[in-house]
Amino acid sequence: VQLQASGGGLAQAGDSLRLSCAASGGIFRNYAMGWFRQAPGKEREFVSTISASAGYTYYADSVKGRFTISRDNAKNTVYLRMNSLKPDDTAVYYCAARRSLLPTMSMSAYDYWGQGTLVTVSS
Repeated sequence: VQLQASGGGLAQAGDSLRLSCAASGGIFRNYAMGWFRQAPGKEREFVSTISASAGYTYYADSVKGRFTISRDNAKNTVYLRMNSLKPDDTAVYYCAARRSLLPTMSMSAYDYWGQGTLVTVSS
């Protein structure tokens, strides 16, 4: 499975961005998907996850209420809508796929990773 993340860029505090992650080479509807991020000098951390059917979603406390994960299984794509961006959201954002229908916050449970897309939020 190959994952291609896009949609990152430069934003100002309070702006919105939507990240996309297009999957190929597998049966997308069978995979739970996740978004993670890594800020400069910090460990990679969980952001959000969605079940294969999109029936379940989970968020890190730091983004809850501001970010929304969704997926379109017909387009083999998962999205992360980011509203009310803050400078603390600056990071490289990675999408990941898990060979399971169930979502998880655990990085080690994901089998495939995209290359990351950089989001920079200025104050």
